[in-house]
This record gives sequence, structure tokens and C-alpha cells, in this order.
Amino acid sequence: MSPADRPTRRLTRAQRREQVLAAATQAFVRSGFAATSLDDIAGEAGVTRAILYRHFDSKSELYQSVLDRMCARLDAHVAEPVGGFTDASIDGLLAAAVESPAGFRLLFMHALREPEFKDRIEKFRSDIVAAAYLQISIAVPDSRLARWAAQLAPTVAIESIIAWLDAGQPDPDHAAARVRRAVMGVVEAAGGPVADCRLLPTSAEGPQS
Repeated sequence: MSPADRPTRRLTRAQRREQVLAAATQAFVRSGFAATSLDDIAGEAGVTRAILYRHFDSKSELYQSVLDRMCARLDAHVAEPVGGFTDASIDGLLAAAVESPAGFRLLFMHALREPEFKDRIEKFRSDIVAAAYLQISIAVPDSRLARWAAQLAPTVAIESIIAWLDAGQPDPDHAAARVRRAVMGVVEAAGGPVADCRLLPTSAEGPQS
């Protein structure tokens, strides 16, 4: 029997829903919420528009379900932030990003720009900042500097991971350590003595001998 003659295995409802969600994630990341149609998503998933409506009543519900799917991935990898934004939090963020790069980008880069979903994402990010403050305030006694670092540290972690994805996921065995090093730079800047320094010499100065 040739491959064309073999019966196609039907997906379960859960498998079909997952197929649609994966396709929608890719489509929304590529074009944004407003510019992505249900026909675009159906084409990405290789299904008909009628099949989409068996699982989702609207594009808004589908986008919300895509965000829920990524949040569930984060919940599976990142423990509840009772102890703060810890090394394990960074490990979990990185694991979730590797599992779904498009979902990670959608949640942390694109969804905040969508007015319909902005409030939810801002609440999500404020929870991360609150978790970071729990940890950083232990090391940084000045509460104002601790709040500054708590706002910045999660952003540095997330942007570092996105940049790592964009760079092709180099040196994956040490990726988490590199992200932690970047975050620790923020904590050290908030808590340690400040020296007058520059990252690189200017072209006029040339290399130091």
C-alpha cells in the first residue's frame, strides 16, 4: 500500500486543539493580533476555518488561549515565587523558552502591545517584579534601589533569553549561567559601591596599553 493509500490517522480533540494553538502562536508572532486572520491560522495549521470554530469562538479567545498555553508552560517550569526571583526561576524561564520560543516571544514581547490583552500582561509582569523584590531586598538594603533593581532584573533576564534565542541558542549548557551573570550585574549595581567606569574605550582614546 502506498503512503497515499494509507488511511490518515485522525487526531483526538485535544491533539487538534494543540495543533491549532501551535499554529496560532507562530502566526500571531509573525504578524501580530490585528493583522492575523482566522484564515491565516487555519492555513498555518492545515485545517479549515470550520475546524477552528469547533475549538474557539473567536480570534480573541484563540489569542487568549495561546497566552494561557504559554503561561501553563511557565507554571510547569517555574515554581511559585514564594522565595523570590531565584536561580531556579531563571532556569525555568530558559526551559520554557526552549520548549516554545514563539510562545515566549509572544508572551514577553508582543502581547503587551495588544490593547485587548495589555492589562493581563502588565499584571503578570508586576507579579514577577514583586517576586524579584522579595529576593533583591535581602541583598540591597536601600528600598528604593531594591525597587529599581527589581524592575530591571526580570527585564534583563527575559531580554537576555530572547537575545539568546535570536542568536541561535549558542552554548546551551551555559546559557542559564550567563543569564544569571547578567541579572547579578543589576543586583551588584544596586547594592555595591559605584565606580566611575565605562564599558569600552572611545575610538578617540584607542586601546589601552
